[in-house]
Amino acid sequence: MTSILKTLRAAADPTRLRILLVLEEEELSVAELQEILTLGQSTISSHLAQLKQAGLVEDRKAGKSSLYRILPGGGDGLLTAMLALADKEVPEAAADQAEMRRVVKKRQERMRSFFDEMAGRLGKDYVPGKSWKSLVVALLRLLPPTTVADLGAGDGSLALLFSQTAQHVIAVDSSAKMLEVAREQAARQGVRNVDFRQGDVEELPIESGSVELAFFSQSLHHALHPKRALAEAFRILKAGGRVVVLDLAKHRFEEARELYADEWLGFGEAELEQMLTEAGFSKPEVAVVDRDPDAPQFQTLLGIAVKPQ
Repeated sequence: MTSILKTLRAAADPTRLRILLVLEEEELSVAELQEILTLGQSTISSHLAQLKQAGLVEDRKAGKSSLYRILPGGGDGLLTAMLALADKEVPEAAADQAEMRRVVKKRQERMRSFFDEMAGRLGKDYVPGKSWKSLVVALLRLLPPTTVADLGAGDGSLALLFSQTAQHVIAVDSSAKMLEVAREQAARQGVRNVDFRQGDVEELPIESGSVELAFFSQSLHHALHPKRALAEAFRILKAGGRVVVLDLAKHRFEEARELYADEWLGFGEAELEQMLTEAGFSKPEVAVVDRDPDAPQFQTLLGIAVKPQ
């Protein structure tokens, strides 16, 4: 009874209801909540503290700020039922949702701008975890596929490598300028079997069940929602197809968020294996395959899994 009353008291306040409704959809910082709800920082922080004390929200560090989200299982299911009803009862709900989507899109645009500025310079400038050794280790484990999706293709270097053995390569990236550089490289090399498409790894412009291999090379840690990106990879794969993830192992180099527009500071081996399993893949194999010799000694994680027949 105490837990129910605590949930009801915490969620009953109109402002806290508005906060919970947007956090149900997306992780947000205090500054982003201020922008969405047009309320002061102290007001937002005070309400978040009460929701956290009631066991309804939690936060995680993301560089200099913290991102808040609804605590999974918070309120023992009562909160979910309350929010389903509140969505129709709170007058500001629709406007808040629209503002939330705008704020999240702005966050994505900041990351896209970083890669627009980097277009043509990747490979010349240092990028953590982009190791040819780790790429070769991954490729040696694979049989030549028929159709490959390079997800987060950047300047197209990997897509062009795949084009030598694949029948067809679909290279997807959110940065129009990166794709422009990639197309120029393909034209110079006379490559005609790579299809460059602009899009987000969480909403791939690729038909369901159309590829044999989905490859993320140092791109998953840039996704706002890595689980959604893996679910999209599952969707586009044919039964028996494989997903390969080359990414950074979990690290503490916070400067990577500003230097490389990283959303996540890598992934743990068990964490990546669990995400692959939750996305529907079977037979996940995850291991650290390389380590940079220079500080901060980024490690490269390789994950491989199969879409069940």
